[in-house]
Amino acid sequence: MSTPVSSIRNLGPAMDAACAEAGIPDAETLRALGPDETYRRLLRAGTRPHFIGYYVLVMGLQGRPWNDCKGDEKKALRVRFDAIKSEAFDAGLSAFERALDEIGVRPKA
Repeated sequence: MSTPVSSIRNLGPAMDAACAEAGIPDAETLRALGPDETYRRLLRAGTRPHFIGYYVLVMGLQGRPWNDCKGDEKKALRVRFDAIKSEAFDAGLSAFERALDEIGVRPKA
């Protein structure tokens, strides 16, 4: 039996919709992917990158409040976020071009 993404702490209906758009149908799939791959897929599906959204996801998967991320831990997450963003998000691509990339139609740069 699958459970909604919004059953994970800190995540709500908007994340249910964004994950469905990115091919992540439920909380079990999200947990199996982990926060980095989940966020990568969200970006590739057209979600605009936002650091707070990323660390809210990380904290939620750890069962922690969204605002529990501080200091060195937050700095380390920022490094991970920046790496995922640079790899998976290109502000110059249209949603159509991102879809073509996702299914492998266009060659990788």
